[in-house]
Amino acid sequence: MVVFGNAIFTLLVVISVALGGGLFIGKQKFDAPGPLTEDKIVNIPSGYGVRDISDLLQREGVIDQPYVFVGGVMVLKARGLTLKHGEYKFAKQASLSDVVETMSEGKVVQHAFTVPEGLTSEQIVQRLLETNALSGPIKEIPREGSLLPETYKFTRGMSREQIVQRMEQAQKRVLQEVWARRSPDLPSQIQTPEQLVTLASIVEKETGRDDERTRVAAVFVNRLKAKMKLQSDPTIIYGLTGGKGALGRPIMKSEIEQPTPYNTYTIEGLPPGPIANPGRASLEAAANPARTKELYFVADGTGGHVFSDTYAEHQKNVAKLRAMERGAATPAETPKPAETKPAEVARPAEPAKPKNGVRR
Repeated sequence: MVVFGNAIFTLLVVISVALGGGLFIGKQKFDAPGPLTEDKIVNIPSGYGVRDISDLLQREGVIDQPYVFVGGVMVLKARGLTLKHGEYKFAKQASLSDVVETMSEGKVVQHAFTVPEGLTSEQIVQRLLETNALSGPIKEIPREGSLLPETYKFTRGMSREQIVQRMEQAQKRVLQEVWARRSPDLPSQIQTPEQLVTLASIVEKETGRDDERTRVAAVFVNRLKAKMKLQSDPTIIYGLTGGKGALGRPIMKSEIEQPTPYNTYTIEGLPPGPIANPGRASLEAAANPARTKELYFVADGTGGHVFSDTYAEHQKNVAKLRAMERGAATPAETPKPAETKPAEVARPAEPAKPKNGVRR
């Protein structure tokens, strides 16, 4: 019995020493730098087991000791930790410990989808469809002006509908905040948040400069109060393209006079809805425009605009711009067709027509 007991004791000691040594060596290997020579992104599909993940990581060069990886995962699994699927970025020389920690904590890669101010809903949808990291279709084009331009973070595989919903929710939240702080003396044509979005969308398309938004908004507000037509070129373009994008050429004289529901040269007051998706800054400018008497503005040839109270002053400013365009001065930036401003009478000449009446 004594001999047998000693043998059992000796065996247990040997096993304990072997296990201890194995764990010590395994721990060293588990914490040792990995084989990656540079950062790498790997997508772990849903439904993969530990063996599948181990094989994938080995093929991708993230690990070179799959059995140690599996063993480490088993030990951590006993503590209640599990590996999560998703897209992960593993750092250069990431140890097995780093890899397991990254996946067990779900530190997936965050992608960014940025929506610039002033895009139409159709343009935003097109960008979403071109973003390969997103999944699924979009049921319908969102209502114009219902999406907030912003940068949205998402993980690979998120549905495009989810991003649309987030943009809509963000716009509702911001619009509610801006509407609550609006100026008390806005014109009678702006009685609802939706009408504010319409005005803000015009402001957004007219200028991208922070220091001009409230003055541009003031011009349109002053015109609404004076019962003057807004005469905003971007509304002509929206009426012609239906929100599909830029016109791609100068506006023709006939198009200025062509009635559409959005052409503010032919309709009174605001168009029936927004012509783009305005950002927070334009919404705030429309809700609290500058207190001026200005009724006109035109590009100044340097990327900004010059404002005036009277039509006579405005005509002088237009003449200066035309002189610059003819070469009397060199503008820093040639104004685009969409940048032509309210009540500017100098327009691109109507293209010549052949005898059969069809434009060249």
